[in-house]
Amino acid sequence: MYHVRFKNNHYQAGYNFGQKLYQKQLLLEDKIALFQTSKRKAFMQACLPIYQKFYPEILEEIKGIADGLKLTHEDLYTFLLSMYCFEVENKCTCFAFHNGKETILARNSDFLVELEKTNMNCLYSLEHVYAFQGNTTAFVEMEDGMNEHGLAIGLTFIYPTIRKPGFNAGMIVRYLLEKCQTTKEAIDKLKSLPIASSQTLTIADRNGEVVVVECNPEQMAIIRPQQNESFVVTTNHFHTSKLYPYNNFNIDNWKSEERYQTAYHTLKTHQNYSVDLARDILSGKYGFMCQYDRKTGADTVWSVIYCCQSKTIFRVEGNPSRKKFREDKR
Repeated sequence: MYHVRFKNNHYQAGYNFGQKLYQKQLLLEDKIALFQTSKRKAFMQACLPIYQKFYPEILEEIKGIADGLKLTHEDLYTFLLSMYCFEVENKCTCFAFHNGKETILARNSDFLVELEKTNMNCLYSLEHVYAFQGNTTAFVEMEDGMNEHGLAIGLTFIYPTIRKPGFNAGMIVRYLLEKCQTTKEAIDKLKSLPIASSQTLTIADRNGEVVVVECNPEQMAIIRPQQNESFVVTTNHFHTSKLYPYNNFNIDNWKSEERYQTAYHTLKTHQNYSVDLARDILSGKYGFMCQYDRKTGADTVWSVIYCCQSKTIFRVEGNPSRKKFREDKR
């Protein structure tokens, strides 16, 4: 995992990052070129006005990266703004709970083994937005993170059956981490955004409010803990009646339902909600969760636990069934 710090304004942070990649000859032209299809370019052009209205600073960061890498702005826009809206192989498990003292969000990121060395852990402290730490399989966009106010968010990707111009999954997480302090505020912001991709967002805050938001360009559903429960769980398919019809069950979703049942039934039957329990669930000690055969090209590439009140972070850079969680004290 690359560890990167971002500071100053969005453009300068992007430029410094792009320049470092260029100096290290970590050039991205070949990878980015794969995304330069006419369909993705047209989609990017339709998304641009939305980002210009709601999140112009993120476009400045992308411009900075492109300038540092000596790439065109348009190519990098196409690469990043169309991500998650077409077919990808991100699979994840996410759950959150409140134990009366601490709110915890936990997430496994399951991805392609061949790309795991490019995964990033990011510390962002930019002007005029909230500071946060997050993890991603790409850059700019975040897949999980926690900000300075103890708001933690994790996404799970849903295979897109529809797409419309708007914010994609990774941009949504990044936007909410930079703009919001609480779960309620994040939900309110999310309702105001045009959404491009299909995903679930697990959101937790220091007030103890945990939810899963299922959403795509047409529908949104908020899942809160059921009566006498204090947890939520999600994987790579929709569960609510409103979003269920948008599932595509003809694809390989990497045992999404099995992972969901493992987490749900463990949290349903255990009362001692703690970091240790979150770690054991993510590590597969209660059933299938991360026990992939790496020979198939798939594995859990990182695992993370966010504690919202204490703003403590534990992370495994690799599969948690084989490696230990370590506290990130930055």
